[in-house]
Amino acid sequence: MQDIRDNLTADVPGVSLGMPPVDAGRRVDGSYADTSYYWDDKRGPGPRIMAADTLEGDDVRNDADEKLGDLTHIMIDVPTGRVAYGVLSVGGFLRLGDKLFAIPWSALRLDTENHGFRLNLSKEQLKDAPGFDKDAWPSMADQRWATDIHKYYNARPYWD
Repeated sequence: MQDIRDNLTADVPGVSLGMPPVDAGRRVDGSYADTSYYWDDKRGPGPRIMAADTLEGDDVRNDADEKLGDLTHIMIDVPTGRVAYGVLSVGGFLRLGDKLFAIPWSALRLDTENHGFRLNLSKEQLKDAPGFDKDAWPSMADQRWATDIHKYYNARPYWD
């Protein structure tokens, strides 16, 4: 069976895959005035709508093409149905001793050519980023924590 990620090779000119383009008529309420760029009935799943588990385990690389880690979880804000964070796992061996980072979903860009994600962050910036241990997760529902995380990654909060 063909892996669903093979569909990520679709080339959609002028569209930043993984999140809607900023200049595509986004309204204050988060909706879009013109969504014609979004719909494509010629292809199956991906790259716009995909099963979350097909993305887990994908590499996350920075713009210098350095591997930062792996996407291990996709966190959903259940009441709103929005994707809140991608959890980035860095270091360790066989996921033992990994340090985890909650990356705002809006900070990640889908990299269709490499079947992974891009994050505009250097390795040095990641070392200084707020992280956590797999046995001591932060309260992601804490708005102060969430605001600080979004500020660190210079990402628009998903609840705005």
